Amino acid sequence: MPKYYDFKVCGYYLYYTSSCVIEAMHVHASDRKLTEGGSAKFFVKSNGDTTIEKKGILTEREIRKIQEFIKIHYKEMYLKWIALSETGFYGEDL
Repeated sequence: MPKYYDFKVCGYYLYYTSSCVIEAMHVHASDRKLTEGGSAKFFVKSNGDTTIEKKGILTEREIRKIQEFIKIHYKEMYLKWIALSETGFYGEDL
């Protein structure tokens, strides 16, 4: 699974799966095997804001910290996303 970064953010890897690039840009957060089970899912808008699709096992504090990280780094993350996907940001057409 492609990771956005090799390090963890707030104890979680931020990644996407090759099967999910048909959806709008989003970020999974998981601390274990990088599978969707138990992970959180954040859809990313063109201004870096996120919409939470599912919370997974994350606490509200962890969610806020990851959202803050995504807001700062979303353009860099989008370059990795668009390398494998034909879809754009959440709520927009590419």
